Amino acid sequence: MTDIGHALRDTLLALTRIPSPIGEEAELCDHVEDRLSASLGNEAITRFHDSLIVHAAQRSHTARIALVGHLDTVRTQHDGPPRVEGNRLYGAGAADMKSGLAVMIELVERLDLNALPCDLTLIFYEREEGPFEENRLGPILDTHPDLHELDLAICLEPSDNQMQLGAMGSVHATLTFLGRTAHSARPWQGENALFKAADFIRVLEQREPHDVEVDGYVFREVMTPTLIAGGHARNVVPGEVELNVNYRFAPGRTPEEAFAELRELAGDQHKILATDLSPAGHPHASDAYVQHLMTCGVNGVRSKQAWTDVARFDSIGVAGVNLGPGTAAQAHQPNEYTELEQVVEGYAIFERFFTRVADSPFYD
Repeated sequence: MTDIGHALRDTLLALTRIPSPIGEEAELCDHVEDRLSASLGNEAITRFHDSLIVHAAQRSHTARIALVGHLDTVRTQHDGPPRVEGNRLYGAGAADMKSGLAVMIELVERLDLNALPCDLTLIFYEREEGPFEENRLGPILDTHPDLHELDLAICLEPSDNQMQLGAMGSVHATLTFLGRTAHSARPWQGENALFKAADFIRVLEQREPHDVEVDGYVFREVMTPTLIAGGHARNVVPGEVELNVNYRFAPGRTPEEAFAELRELAGDQHKILATDLSPAGHPHASDAYVQHLMTCGVNGVRSKQAWTDVARFDSIGVAGVNLGPGTAAQAHQPNEYTELEQVVEGYAIFERFFTRVADSPFYD
């Protein structure tokens, strides 16, 4: 393993040894702040609750680039402590997305920041794994309007070093189906709300995915029932059932427009309430800095068939992409791991992006 390989492994292991499930990011934020303060100085770092805005290289009259990563993880089960076995590093968040955080940290500690051709900001933020409204990146962008002047934001979500453009929007809605209770021995005396919910679930089952092309990239719109709850006793016909439906929609529409479509499908006979509205993000495939990043060794390019905070940057007029070294299939999994070789390759992609002169828009 090379020197950078050893460094990335050690940094990632240190990050995974600090638990940071959503809402409990303080200790990890302290760790990252202390480490970067040692190399950049306290004046380069602004703390916002348990999030950090790091001005690694400040330049005037040049491109402004941000590397963005969330500190929190989902709560998963693991058979042992964070550890390295062969070419895999195991630990909560190893893939999603502490491998990306490790790359961000090592880049600012190893690159010659005085020679960077751009202004470089790092954002480490909390509560990404929860509801849209609780995600701390939103308040960060609201209270730091200078970040609206970024030319490119790169979210280092786990993608196996594949560049993923744009982001699906997401609507979560609760549908309430009303019936009438009765004894289960005499169900004809009631009206089973489960049957009403089942009828609507069949409508969703028969609804074909809808492919939408944006800037040459295809986004697949789908409506999926994900949670159902109802009834209060096993011998009683349920009089009320609640169903959560998640609608993933393509860029080009607002969450409110997507919810209106779901509401129309549900019809007037069912109560429906939007519980989480997240915007979609455009691909920005023709952006000069996105085009440059495509040539730096990424593992292919495709649309993002999920939601990420790229959409949040798009909503303020900032081009963004998803690109990270984490093993995507391991995100949120028990005994989560990432391939260390991918982390090294991810570092090399970003190093090329910032230092390769040929055909770079930084030097136009």
